[in-house]
Amino acid sequence: MGMIDERLLKKLIGIVEESQIDELEISRWGTRVKITRQRAKENSHGNDSAAAALVPQPAEPRAVPAAPAEPPVDPEAGLPAIKSPMVGTFYSAPAPGQPSFVNAGDRVAVGQVVCIIEAMKLMNEIHSDVDGRVVKILAGSGQPVEYGQSLFLIDPKG
Repeated sequence: MGMIDERLLKKLIGIVEESQIDELEISRWGTRVKITRQRAKENSHGNDSAAAALVPQPAEPRAVPAAPAEPPVDPEAGLPAIKSPMVGTFYSAPAPGQPSFVNAGDRVAVGQVVCIIEAMKLMNEIHSDVDGRVVKILAGSGQPVEYGQSLFLIDPKG
């Protein structure tokens, strides 16, 4: 991609994913990059799922393939994982001093709030995308998390 390095591209994609903008275009050293987000229809939980697509100019925007219907699987444990949909700070409870949304051993249902991720001063509720029992919580409250990082391991048979 010319003179724009991979770190900058990842940072720009993160900005688009974390914000309300649908498109970002940047021109640097004669190279132009356009990042667009296609918003999916709101699901039953009111979440706005979005995907960022990197489209070099002058190419036409391309559709981003839909995510698979199955929950992502953590290869180390062989269990489905609830993953972070954004970069931010993980919080296990709605406020300091309050009980955690879920603890290891708790049952969760699809759509149940399992944590909050603060990104750009916004508190984003993260919902379970699988039914089952929480086997392990992989992030600590107040800890920074990355996009796609596993936060919880869920046993769907538990």
